[in-house]
Amino acid sequence: MENYKIFIVEDDPWYGEILEYHLSLNPDYSITRFITGKDCIANLHLKPNLITIDYSLPDVNGEALYKMIQDISPEIPVIVISGQDDVSTAVSLLKKGISDYLVKDDSTKDLLWNAVVKIREKQSLKKEIEQLREELGKKYHFDNLIKGNSNAIKRTFSLIEKAVRTNINISITGETGTGKELVAKAVHYHSDRAKKPFIAVNVSAIPTELIESELFGHEKGAFTGAITRKIGKFEEAHKGTLFLDEMGEMDLSLQSKLLRVLQEREITRVGGNEVVKFDVRIIVATHKNLMEEVKNGNFREDLYYRLIGLPIELPPLRDRDNDIILLAKFFLEEFCKENKLPNMQLSADAKEKLLKYNYPGNVRELKAVTELAAVVCNEKEITATDLQFNSIKRGEALLHEEKTLKDYTIDIIKHYLHKYGNNVLKVADKLDIGKSTIYKMIQLKEIEI
Repeated sequence: MENYKIFIVEDDPWYGEILEYHLSLNPDYSITRFITGKDCIANLHLKPNLITIDYSLPDVNGEALYKMIQDISPEIPVIVISGQDDVSTAVSLLKKGISDYLVKDDSTKDLLWNAVVKIREKQSLKKEIEQLREELGKKYHFDNLIKGNSNAIKRTFSLIEKAVRTNINISITGETGTGKELVAKAVHYHSDRAKKPFIAVNVSAIPTELIESELFGHEKGAFTGAITRKIGKFEEAHKGTLFLDEMGEMDLSLQSKLLRVLQEREITRVGGNEVVKFDVRIIVATHKNLMEEVKNGNFREDLYYRLIGLPIELPPLRDRDNDIILLAKFFLEEFCKENKLPNMQLSADAKEKLLKYNYPGNVRELKAVTELAAVVCNEKEITATDLQFNSIKRGEALLHEEKTLKDYTIDIIKHYLHKYGNNVLKVADKLDIGKSTIYKMIQLKEIEI
């Protein structure tokens, strides 16, 4: 394992030696000492993992040296060690981004030891997160995501490649189950924001009264139940991508607030006054035609043009010709591999049955049907009888069992949530019930989405 490099910038040789000796008790640490800030800057090419600087150096003060380090290598954490217990200086430096501010006294060496340990742990965690994001990038590689040779999917593929090259907002449309979130992730993990967060929010799954807090955050005491400060999704996604799914379900009152936020590129947490700048790429998805929603007065026209960016329409599976067979084979191969099953093939009658079906649940439904067939199949070849297209027809057998009225109600709501992709507002409208009824069942874990 490579040693952890620490630069100590201290003009007092005796004090510098004390710090070096104490930190050297950890054999993983490689310590280099400098007397001036100039010498430290001249050696930044050695890529230290951490720098401690004396605030009062002969050639430059700690604040100026920190700025020079930041200009050249902003990723290097800096600890300032000062002979003066100056609260205002400490606060100023901490606001500028230093990792810690220590005052020279008998406890300094122990405080420094603890500070270095915490910074190193934080760096290790950051590195681990970056490695995980690299793995996610591989998982959402276009070749793994887009399976098919149909003209419909090739047009989509071309648009996704163009989306990766810029930071333009993206609007993804398509029926439930076509893979809108997968496409959003593919764009993110192949863009220059790949090492930053991808934050997804299902607008339709959050009660209207909570969505503002969810997106913009809130301060402690902003409302009943706000016992601590909450960071909103815009702040979480800083420098990364914010994916707003089912955007067409957003309440008109919040649309106006969102428009202002997107125009100003800043948010204010609910119940607070602090203005927080952000830098995020917005990707929205909806199964609705937003222009029709604008015409019907359900969606703001100015917000529509702010979000539309590069439109990507995902074709329904029924329009993708022989891609159905290609996808079924892929899902079958992956499922057998993950569950240590022998390789399975699709019979001629199975392929014929797959091609004739309409797929109201699209790719998501094909995956479920294929995996179920692999489980029920008695041989290494899946036949037409192994393919069961009844997953969305659960309501047909609804009254075959003796249940309470409440249980039947839960079953019906589950059925409609499954049918409409967990779109609570749409289900409430279809069943002519209050959306709060569904949200309460979800809160009580009577229904899971």
